[in-house]
Amino acid sequence: PTKPNGARCEVWIVGMGKLGARELNVSSDIDLIFIYECDGQTQGRADGTGSISHAEYFGRLVRRVTALIGEVTDHGFVFRVDLALRPNGQSGPPALPLAALEEYFVVQGREWERFAWLKSRVVAPRQALASAQALRTVVLPFVFRRYLDYGVFEALRTLHRQIREQAGRRSAGRPARANDVKLSRGGIREVEFIVQLLQVVRGGQFPELRTRPTLDALQRLAAAGLVPTQTADELAQAYTFLRATEHRIQYLDDQQTHALPQDDADLDWLARSLGLADASAFLQALDGHRERVATEFDRLLGDAAARECRGPGCGSGAGAPTPNLTALITSAPEDFAQRVRSFANHARVLALRDDARQRLVRLVQRTVAWLAEGRVNTTAAVRSVDWLEPLLRREAYLAMLLERPQVHERLLRLLGAARWPAVYMRQHPGVIDELASDLLLAERFDPVAFESELERRRVSLAATREDDDEALMNLLRRAQHAEVFRTLARDVEGCLSVEQVADDLSALADAVLAITQRWCWSRYKKAHRADPRLAVISYGKLGGKELGYGSDLDLVFVHDDADERAGEVYGDFVRKLITWLTTQTRDGALYDIDTALRPNGNAGLLVTSLDAFENYQLQRGSNTAWTWEHQAMTRARCSSGPADLAQRVSAVRARVLAAPRAATALRDEIAAMRERVRAAHPVVAGRFDVKHSPGGMVDVEFALQYLLLAHASHHPELIDNLGTIALLQRCEALGLIGVGVGSAAANAYRELRRAQHSARLDESSTQVEPQGLQAERQAVLQLWQAVMAPMVSGATAH
Repeated sequence: PTKPNGARCEVWIVGMGKLGARELNVSSDIDLIFIYECDGQTQGRADGTGSISHAEYFGRLVRRVTALIGEVTDHGFVFRVDLALRPNGQSGPPALPLAALEEYFVVQGREWERFAWLKSRVVAPRQALASAQALRTVVLPFVFRRYLDYGVFEALRTLHRQIREQAGRRSAGRPARANDVKLSRGGIREVEFIVQLLQVVRGGQFPELRTRPTLDALQRLAAAGLVPTQTADELAQAYTFLRATEHRIQYLDDQQTHALPQDDADLDWLARSLGLADASAFLQALDGHRERVATEFDRLLGDAAARECRGPGCGSGAGAPTPNLTALITSAPEDFAQRVRSFANHARVLALRDDARQRLVRLVQRTVAWLAEGRVNTTAAVRSVDWLEPLLRREAYLAMLLERPQVHERLLRLLGAARWPAVYMRQHPGVIDELASDLLLAERFDPVAFESELERRRVSLAATREDDDEALMNLLRRAQHAEVFRTLARDVEGCLSVEQVADDLSALADAVLAITQRWCWSRYKKAHRADPRLAVISYGKLGGKELGYGSDLDLVFVHDDADERAGEVYGDFVRKLITWLTTQTRDGALYDIDTALRPNGNAGLLVTSLDAFENYQLQRGSNTAWTWEHQAMTRARCSSGPADLAQRVSAVRARVLAAPRAATALRDEIAAMRERVRAAHPVVAGRFDVKHSPGGMVDVEFALQYLLLAHASHHPELIDNLGTIALLQRCEALGLIGVGVGSAAANAYRELRRAQHSARLDESSTQVEPQGLQAERQAVLQLWQAVMAPMVSGATAH
C-alpha cells in the first residue's frame, strides 16, 4: 500500500481501554482499532496486475492479526481481541483511513467515544510510531475541547446508567454477579468515570491532564487543584485496592470476571493475599473504599434533582414540548421579566438545540426561584441575562451552570455587586469555573505557588512536545485571567480591602513578568548566556503596588552585561518580551505596556545599560533626566530580574531621591507639572473628579513627591517605596508636615481610592457630586496648601 508520493502507507494499530492505558488485567481482552494513513491502491505485481484497494488490503491485515492473536488452538490463545470500539462498531469496516476517522469524529462521534479515545495509544507496528503524530492531531480535538466542556456530564450519567442497568440484567437471578468490583456502586468504573470526566472537561485547557493511566491522572488532577489532595489520595487507594481485588478474582479461575467469589474459602484466600486477616476484614475494607468512591461519584455526577426543571414551561423526556421561557416569569420582578421576554425571542435562543434550550430554561427557572427566596437580587438576575446572551453559541457554559448550582449562585452574586465583572467574564468566560473552588474566598494570591504551578504545567507541555510559543502564551493568559478573577470575586464579596486588591494585582503582575522573562529567554535563539542580565523596572501604579483592574504597566528595561552584543541582544529580546505580554491570542492578552518613561522617552533606546541609566538619572553629562522623571522615580522598583541587579537599581533610585535640590525651584516645577496634568483632564462643571480635581488623588501624589525629593537627602527613611499612605504618615512623624495633616490626607487618599475603585468596578464615572467627598477633598487641599503653596507663584489658583 502506497501514498500518492510513493512512500509506504502506514497502518496504526491503536490500543484502547486498559491496553491503551497500560492497565491490563491478567484475563483482559484487548480492544484494538486499525487506522491507516490514506485511501488508495496497493502497488501490485511488477506487471501491473494484482493491485487491490487499501481498504481490502488492511481488511485482510486485520483478519490476519486478530486470528494470530485471538484464535484458540491446541495451545490456547494469546489475547481475546475486541474490535467493537471502532467507528460504527461491528457494522463498520475493520480498518479505517485517517480522513474517514476525522469525518466520523466531526459528524457522528458520540460523547462515550471521547472517553474511549482518551485512553487510546498506538501500540504497533513499531516502525509506524514515528508517524503517529498525524493520528494524534485528529484524536486530540475530538477528545479535548478548547473550552470548558461540561456538556459531557449528562452524557456520562447516561452511559453510567446504561452500564448499571446492563450489569443489573446480567446479575438477575445470579447473586454472584451482583457483587461486582468493577461495575457495582463505588466500583472501579466509577473511579475511572470520575477521573475521565475531569480530564475531558478540563483537558482542553490543561494539556498536562492528557494522560492515560488512572492513577497518574489522579495525581495530575490534584496537582492542578481540580481534586482536593485528600480526595485524590482516597480515590487512588480505593482504585488500587479494587484493582488488586479484581486481579485476584481472575487468578482464581482464569476467567474475565469481576464478581466476588461466593465460596468462603476463596474469600479467605483473597483476603490473605491482600494482607488482611480474613474475609470479614476484607469485606469491611472493601465497603469502606466503595463508599468513598460512591460519595465522590455522587458529588460529581449525582444530585440530578437540583438540575430538574419542574413547573410551567418545562418539558421532560423525549417528545416534550418546546421549553417556554416566558411561562417561567409570571411571578418574577418586572425588570427581569421584561429582559427575559426580550431575550426569549433572540435569534441565538431560537437557534439553540432542544437540549441546550432545556438547560437555559432550567437556569432561568432556578434564578426565578432564588429571586423569590431572596438569595439573589433583581440587578443580578437582569445582568445574568445580558451576560448569557453573547455566550449562547458556547452551550457548554449553560451545561456548567446547570451542573454547578453553587457556581451559578456565586455568579449571580458577583454580577449583582458590580457591572465590570460581567465585562471581564464575557472577555474570558472560562474563568467562571473558578467560582467552584471552596478556597476562592478563603485565600489570597500566592506568587510562589503561582509560579510553581505554571512551571509545572510548562514541564507537562514540554513532555508532550506541545510547548510552542503560542501554547505557553495561552498558558500564561489563562493563569493570569483566573487569578485576576479570583481577586475580583474576593473583592466584590468584601473579603479584601482596596489596598489588598492592589497588593495582589501588583504581585500577580510581578510574577507574570518574572515568568515571561524566564520563559522567553529560554526560547530566545540569540541568548548568549544561561540567564539574562536584564532588570524590568516598574513605575506608576505597579511601581507603587497600587495596580488596578485593567491597568497598563509602565516599564523601563535596563541591562548590566559587558558583552559587546548586549545592546542588540537585549533590545531584540525586550521586543519579544513585550510581544509575549501584549499579543492578543485566542485566550486574550496579558497587559498593555507603556515604555515612555525610559530615558529620553519614546525617542530613546528601548533598553539601556545600567550605567547609562544611572548617569541619565543623576544628571551626569549633557543628556539628563527632567524633574518629572525624578517624580516618577519615587514610585519605581524592580519587578523582575537578577537579585543583585535589582539591588543596584534600588541603589540608583536611592541616590536619585537623595540628591540635593533647591526647594523653591522644585516646588515650582512640580506645581507646573500638576497644572499641565490637570489641563489634560478637564472636569465637568459642578463635578468632582476623585483623581484630577483640586483636592483629588493626584494632588496627594504630587505633594508627596515633593516631600520625598526635597527631604530624602536628610531623611533616608523616606527612600523606601512603601506606598502613598505609609509615606504620608512617615512624613508627618518626621515633622515635615503638621500634626494631623499627613494622617488626614492619608485617610482621605484611602477613601478617594475606594471611591475610584468602586466607580470603575461599576463602570460609572469617577466625576461625582462634590458633597459626598467634601471632607476628603478639604483634607487633601490642606495638605497641598501646607506643602506646596508657601513658595509657589499662582498657588492660590489651586
